[in-house]
Amino acid sequence: MSAPRPKADRVDVVVIGGGAAGLMTAFTAGRRGRRVRVIEHANRCGKKILMSGGGRCNFTNTGTTPANFLSANPHFCKSALARYTPAHFIAMVDRHGIAYHEKELGQLFCDDSSKQIVAMLLKECEDAGVDVRTSCAVESVEVLAVPDEGAAEGAPRFRVTTSQGVVEAESLVVATGGLSIPSMGATGFGYALAKQFGHALLPTRAGLVPLTQSGKPAEQMAELAGVALPVSARAGKTSFSNAMLVTHRGISGPSILQISNYWQPGEALELDLLPGQDALETLTALRAARPDAQLRTVLAELLPKRFAERLCETVFESRPMKQLDPKPLQRIAEMLARFPLVCSGTEGYRTAEVTLGGVDTKEVSSSTMESRRVPGLYFVGEVLDVTGWLGGYNFQWAWASGHAAGQHA
Repeated sequence: MSAPRPKADRVDVVVIGGGAAGLMTAFTAGRRGRRVRVIEHANRCGKKILMSGGGRCNFTNTGTTPANFLSANPHFCKSALARYTPAHFIAMVDRHGIAYHEKELGQLFCDDSSKQIVAMLLKECEDAGVDVRTSCAVESVEVLAVPDEGAAEGAPRFRVTTSQGVVEAESLVVATGGLSIPSMGATGFGYALAKQFGHALLPTRAGLVPLTQSGKPAEQMAELAGVALPVSARAGKTSFSNAMLVTHRGISGPSILQISNYWQPGEALELDLLPGQDALETLTALRAARPDAQLRTVLAELLPKRFAERLCETVFESRPMKQLDPKPLQRIAEMLARFPLVCSGTEGYRTAEVTLGGVDTKEVSSSTMESRRVPGLYFVGEVLDVTGWLGGYNFQWAWASGHAAGQHA
C-alpha cells in the first residue's frame, strides 16, 4: 500500500522561475484575479536583471521588431511582440517613477540602478496578489489525471513538489531561462521539463558571447588586450557595426557579441576595420597628401596606435606612402576592408548573455505561449527557441512572451 500523498496547496497558476519573463507572467495573470505562485530556486528574484547593462539594466529597445530575433521559426515572435510593445513597458517604468535614458540605437537604461526594475516587477506582483517563494527548489512536476470532459473548471492539472511543500495548479508556466551565466543560477531544468512533457528541443549553444583565439592569431593579438576600435564584423551575409574590444583570450565588444549568434567555429569571420569609409579612397588621399609618411604612421591615425603597429609588424610592411603603388595600396585597402579574423571558439555559457536554441516553437502557440501537447502548460522567455540581438531585445521578448502567457494561464 503506497504512502498517502502530502496535502497540497491549491492555486490557479504556478510559475517556475522568478526572472524577467516569470515575474511578468505572474502579475499579468494575477491582475486577472488568478491565484499565482512564483517558485524561484535562488535566494532572490531577477538576478540576471540585476547584473544586466552594467547594473543599470538595458530593459528594452524602442526599435524592437521581429527581425531582431533568431529562431528556427522567425514568425513565432511576431504576435507577442505586436501585442506588448516597448511603449507598454516604458509606460509601466514611467508609472513607477524610474528615470532612464537612451544610450544608443534605441537602447534604454536606468539612470540609477537595475534594482529599480526588479523592485517594480515585485511591486506589481505584490499589488496583483502574487505569492513569490524564493530559495524554493522544484523536486518534481507531474501531470494529474484530469478527464478531458466533465472536469470542474479550474481543476488542477499539475502537481509541483518543492522544498517548501507541494502545490497544485490548473496552469504551469516554465520561465526558467537558459544556460547562460551559471553563476547567476542558470540550469537546464526548463529543458528537462520540456522533454518530460514530450516537447522537442533545438540544439543549444552560447549566444552574445566573446570569441576566443588560439595559436598564432592569439599570439599576434596577445599584447593588445584592452584596445578597442569601431569595426563592422561579418559572418556570411550578416554584419554588425559597433565597437570591438581585444581581450586576453580573444575578442569581445558589442559588434563581436552580436556576430557570435551567427558564427560557428570553423566558419569565416571578417572585419571591416574602417567601417563607413572606402579604404582605398582614404589611403589614396593620404598618400597624395603625405607621401613621405610611413604607412604605420598613417594607419595609427585611422586605427588605435598599438593596433596599427601590430598590423604593420604581422600583416603589412611599413614603408613611405609614396612607395606604395596602386596595386599594393589596393591590397592593403582590401585587407583593411575584409580583415580575416581567426577564432577558435567562444567563452561559452560562463560569460554568454543568452542561450541560442531551446524549446522548439512548433508545438507552442505563438499567441498564448501554451503547449500544443499539454493543455495548461506554458513556456516563456529564454527557454524558448527565440533569441534577440544585444541591446534590450531579449528583455522585450521576456516582457512580451510573459504578458502573452499571463493573459491566458
